Amino acid sequence: MDSSQISSSSLSSNGTVEYCNSVLAAFDLEQDLLLRMCANNNLLLAENLDGEEDDAQSCRRGAIPGHIVVYRDREAAAHNLFTDYFAEVPRFGEQKFRRRFRMSKSLFYRIADAVKNHDNFFMQQRDGIGRLGLSSFVKITAVFRMLAYGVPADSLDEYLKIGESTAIRCMKKFCRAIVEIFGEQYLRKPTAIDVARLLHIGEERGFPGMLGSLDCMHWRWKNCPAAWAGAYAGRSGSPTIILEAVADYDLWIWHAYFGLPGSNNDIIVLEASYLFAELAAGKSPPCHYFIKDKAYDVGYYLADGIYPKWSTLVQTIHDPQGRKKQFFATKQESCRKDVERAFGVLQSRWAIVKGAARFWDKRVLHDIMTTCIIMHNMIIEDERDLTAPIREFNQAPAPTVEMVVDEDARFNQFLARNRQIKDKTAHFELRDALIDHLWDRHGRDEA
Repeated sequence: MDSSQISSSSLSSNGTVEYCNSVLAAFDLEQDLLLRMCANNNLLLAENLDGEEDDAQSCRRGAIPGHIVVYRDREAAAHNLFTDYFAEVPRFGEQKFRRRFRMSKSLFYRIADAVKNHDNFFMQQRDGIGRLGLSSFVKITAVFRMLAYGVPADSLDEYLKIGESTAIRCMKKFCRAIVEIFGEQYLRKPTAIDVARLLHIGEERGFPGMLGSLDCMHWRWKNCPAAWAGAYAGRSGSPTIILEAVADYDLWIWHAYFGLPGSNNDIIVLEASYLFAELAAGKSPPCHYFIKDKAYDVGYYLADGIYPKWSTLVQTIHDPQGRKKQFFATKQESCRKDVERAFGVLQSRWAIVKGAARFWDKRVLHDIMTTCIIMHNMIIEDERDLTAPIREFNQAPAPTVEMVVDEDARFNQFLARNRQIKDKTAHFELRDALIDHLWDRHGRDEA
């Protein structure tokens, strides 16, 4: 091989090596640059995370962003509650249970079982890590404490170890379940047997044909939206919601109409309610009685002076003249206190309807008020004295409904019944007959 070939081959080899060295150097430089960029990015991310953690110290943090996690020994709280009230030999007996839960233990178990079967929310379940959640007794007891004592939801955390939001959720679900389960039975219209018993009791008290007492109650709405405050401002100047109710001799509430703004009076509430809807439609149970040998077929309610002069309402006499009218006014005002006593017992038993309503949604307030009335009637049914003579009643025939094919005839009958309800002349005739009946039967003896 000559010298020219050797020199060209050596040059080619040296060029290849230099090229490879330059490529490797560029690759190392690029890799070093990428490592520096990653390090800078990691440093920036770490600084940002440290800044977010510093900001979260004044806010909230936890497993869920924005949600604070507080460890509550709910197992111990459930054990203490069970030991206090639900054990075979509880720490607090039946009397303490009745005082704090407002009902007997047997009735409480009945309500708790029905609610658990209706809504799985009240069943004890496990969370994502397999830990047992709140027991059924804890959830239902939290609701009873809020209803019975009117306390805010966050005050239950100390004894029951239940969070505020969970307690509020329990309240909403419990009230909805009570309305759906027991509403049809304990907010029913009086049946034929109920009407017969009420007529019998009214006769014993000197008011034949009386079905109960009618009045309204206001519930103050603390969290009423500002846009509605004027419409709901009641007599006290604060926003209120009105409850219209009919109660009988043992404080059973037969009719409850809740939801109208507190700026309305009792007459407007009566016109808006459905108290006489079945009577006007001809679907009400039979109601037959006699006063001074005159037959009547429409019952009546005792009411105060603001109500209209209808044949289905009997009012007292303002400034009565004469012994007969004075005696009637005294008796009427005495029996009319049934509904006032029912309101008093309802508010003392469920303090939540006596204090200010804290919820924002009217539907939630309606469920709470309806739940209190339903459980009020359930307690009366559970504790009433069935051996008392005043509770004897007579059987009444089943109501008969005549079908009218002609729509015009049906509408004319509706108008006739409506005119009969609002007949002012019949109102005064009925009241005069009651004045004579009371005086002849009771007044002469007491005089």
